[in-house]
Amino acid sequence: MNTIVSPRPAPAEAPDDAALVERARAGDRPALDVLLTRHLDAVYDLAFRLLGDRDLAQDAAQDAFVNAVRGLQRFRGEASFRTWLLRIAANAARSHARRRGRRREVGISALWDRPGDAPDPAERAAMRSEAERVERAIAALPEKQRLAVTLRLYQGLDYAAVATIIGSTEGAARVNYHHGIKRLREMLQ
Repeated sequence: MNTIVSPRPAPAEAPDDAALVERARAGDRPALDVLLTRHLDAVYDLAFRLLGDRDLAQDAAQDAFVNAVRGLQRFRGEASFRTWLLRIAANAARSHARRRGRRREVGISALWDRPGDAPDPAERAAMRSEAERVERAIAALPEKQRLAVTLRLYQGLDYAAVATIIGSTEGAARVNYHHGIKRLREMLQ
């Protein structure tokens, strides 16, 4: 006797950002939660890299999400939701930096503060020292170069998205990135 096994339903695919934005605009709170949770790490990471301080980064990320929720009805969709949200996050981080009178940007050294990232203490110390050296070099770049380098290297954004976030053309974003990388190489030699 053959037993008929009914197939399991395929797992539902997560809706894309555009669908979630439309649902959130219509008042669907769970859709908004999914949308914001999906981008939480990227927003915090960008804020941390721009501010170099965990507490300030959390504050800036929170401000970015509050501003995004308040402005969701005005989101036109000309850029991706992620790009739009990262621009808001970059602006929030800039505001926090101005309020604190700080200009420190990237917290690369914090990457080595987790146990197990480097196999032995000597190597960890060398890696931390090098990371701090890179951090200082990135912090010394002009603002648009800093943003372009940070967004390309750490967020993996394309030049169009970088341009949207820094408020320039795509060509200018490319130039800022390449000049920033060139200056970093010169400073780190």
